[in-house]
Amino acid sequence: MKNLIKVAMVAVGVFSFGQIQARPMQRDTSKIGHKISNTAKKVGNATAHTAVSGESRVVDKVYDGKSGPDGQTVFINKHSHYYYVNKRGRRVYLAKSELKNKPE
Repeated sequence: MKNLIKVAMVAVGVFSFGQIQARPMQRDTSKIGHKISNTAKKVGNATAHTAVSGESRVVDKVYDGKSGPDGQTVFINKHSHYYYVNKRGRRVYLAKSELKNKPE
């Protein structure tokens, strides 16, 4: 039984060494890594925006007559602070003078 295990271990070692030697030439992965990181950031920002917007709609009140600087939905929290959610999913607080009337 011990000999069988030894033979199996040697076979696995030879097989893995053969696979390491047979690898194709490596290519430049910096561009691929850059694309992956940019895509991951975009997905993360979109997820954060969706999560914070959903939470804001449930927890806080929506200010119906006003909008943010670029037409964003304005929320009012329990401390009567006005804010909107930016593309990165962060709350941007506004002064009352920064609010704009919603176009009808």
